[in-house]
Amino acid sequence: QVQLVESGGGLVQAGGSLRLSCAASGRTFSSYTMGWFRQAPGTEREFVAAISWSGSTTYYADSVKGRFTISRDNAKNTVYLQMNSLKPEDTAVYYCAGDKIRGRHSTWGADFDSWGQGTQVTVSS
Repeated sequence: QVQLVESGGGLVQAGGSLRLSCAASGRTFSSYTMGWFRQAPGTEREFVAAISWSGSTTYYADSVKGRFTISRDNAKNTVYLQMNSLKPEDTAVYYCAGDKIRGRHSTWGADFDSWGQGTQVTVSS
């Protein structure tokens, strides 16, 4: 497993932007598929975006496609989520997660074995 720490959450007005970061410790980070999930109060955790170990493949939930961009820097052991055109419905705790199975390209949370503590994103209308 890798240890993950998210940062960059906060309060932003609708239409604004935020960039989340997830710093990983562990020598195997570069082999992990990395993902972002979110959970709003009273709802189930949902997939947001993920990126393959090399960064060559990215995939997104339909609700964020065209607004959010996931990227990674393996030299810095960090994955990012750039969030633009934010909407109130994007309000949630955002979690970074890692899947050690290379090439699986899962959107299912149970396939991710490493999780951060989460960072709150609040979008006001």
